[in-house]
Amino acid sequence: MSLRILITNDDGVDAPGIAVMAEIARAISDDVWIVAPDGNQSGAGHRFSFGRELSFETLGARRYAVTGGSPADCVVAAMTHILGDKPADLVLSGVNAGQNLGDIVNCSGTAAGAREGVLQGAIGIAMSQSMDYEVSRRPDWANASRFGAEVVEAIMAAHNGDDVFYNVNFPFCATDEVVGLTAVAHQRFSRSPIRYYPSDNDGRFFMAIPETPLPLDPAADFEVLRRGNAITVTPFALQQTHQGALERLGNIALKG
Repeated sequence: MSLRILITNDDGVDAPGIAVMAEIARAISDDVWIVAPDGNQSGAGHRFSFGRELSFETLGARRYAVTGGSPADCVVAAMTHILGDKPADLVLSGVNAGQNLGDIVNCSGTAAGAREGVLQGAIGIAMSQSMDYEVSRRPDWANASRFGAEVVEAIMAAHNGDDVFYNVNFPFCATDEVVGLTAVAHQRFSRSPIRYYPSDNDGRFFMAIPETPLPLDPAADFEVLRRGNAITVTPFALQQTHQGALERLGNIALKG
């Protein structure tokens, strides 16, 4: 039986990266579905559109756009309705235009698509093509296209029913300079890198990431990707309970 693959993203159903992801998926299976937001949902995180109605538009065979929906909305709509009685075995989210590293993953709609895939019972893999923003703000998709299917197959071979989703970043070096796939921890920042920026329009403002908080761990995802030519993969646990804090809190008697 062919592997059923669901693709989503946070850049929108017409974004170039989702076409790259479709190529990756179709190199693995002929049962590929695309359910993605109708527009850009970058930074949406794991938001659900509770309290308002959504709709989806059929764009072609196994290709749908969810109007106003987040990546998490798209995965739920696909896994519990659009795909019928056979949910996806694998959810691929991306390929995102730009790297998703460190604590930025917490607000990433790309990561949330893969996370919700796991919560819905599939294997979830988020993929991003990194960029050197000082050189260009247009991603070169060559490494994602060249190595994507092999990376997915390697992750699936290593997956052992783990309660995780996987976050993959492709380097921006030439394809013949890629040295392999490296598993790394995610970089915890000393503080959030997201900041308020005023606009010139009547007190309006926008959010941006102006800098990376230091120090950085040379063995974590941010520096490994920046300094080397490896494709990085980080497994993120869905069980988020901190065992040390759990034990310290224990059973606390209250005087009231």
